[in-house]
Amino acid sequence: MLLSGKTALVTGSTSGIGLATAKALAAEGANVMLNGFGEPDVIESICGTLEQGGGKIAHDGADLTDPAQIEAMIARTARELGTIDILVNNAGMQHVAPVDEFPVEKWDLIIALNLTAPFHAIRLALPAMKRKGWGRIINTASAHSLVASPNKAPYVASKHGIAGMTKSVALEVAKEGITVNCISPGYVWTPMVENQIPDQMRTRGLTREQVMEDVLLAAQPTKQFVQVDQVAALALFLCREEASAITGANISMDGGWTAQ
Repeated sequence: MLLSGKTALVTGSTSGIGLATAKALAAEGANVMLNGFGEPDVIESICGTLEQGGGKIAHDGADLTDPAQIEAMIARTARELGTIDILVNNAGMQHVAPVDEFPVEKWDLIIALNLTAPFHAIRLALPAMKRKGWGRIINTASAHSLVASPNKAPYVASKHGIAGMTKSVALEVAKEGITVNCISPGYVWTPMVENQIPDQMRTRGLTREQVMEDVLLAAQPTKQFVQVDQVAALALFLCREEASAITGANISMDGGWTAQ
């Protein structure tokens, strides 16, 4: 198994991209600490499924906007599963409004979760990676780490920030056997995206197909959603030794969105 004996922490991993990534890592034998919200029975079922890969699986419901809870989660991961070898900063949130109408508390929350939380997780996980001389840090960015859209000022700012932090940390640890990269998906097919469709149909007077192609996928030339398993497969590849020369990279997976 590729990752037997390795320990991974994946934030925002009870659904969507994070869950797919956790599954991919666990299937290769990694111990995985899940993080995110959800019903206890659903999370218990996820843990049971992931344990079939042979690694130890646990869940921590840390609120990532609280640095103390991040620190406690990383300490618990080390205590129960082993010090972190693979850190996937995936948790994030979005809110849409013009900047002059943007709720200040929403700005603070988005920056705290999307940008400040990865900073704390990275600074706390790096010492153990340095001692081992091996580590993988993978940050989920977005096509919005490269381009902007209106009414998304804090989200775009946070994702540009993640891309910049990725480069900076990669340079700091370039000789330590640690790689630091970010993946920038376009629109990914997740329950959160699917649940937007009925509202868009109603408010715009469009069919389901029109919403998907002309609204959600307007910027993606392939007119296809990125799949969570595709993002997870790229994250898994970045953990391989064959990817050891890839560091400080912002890898687009957006159906051609940012090629335009």
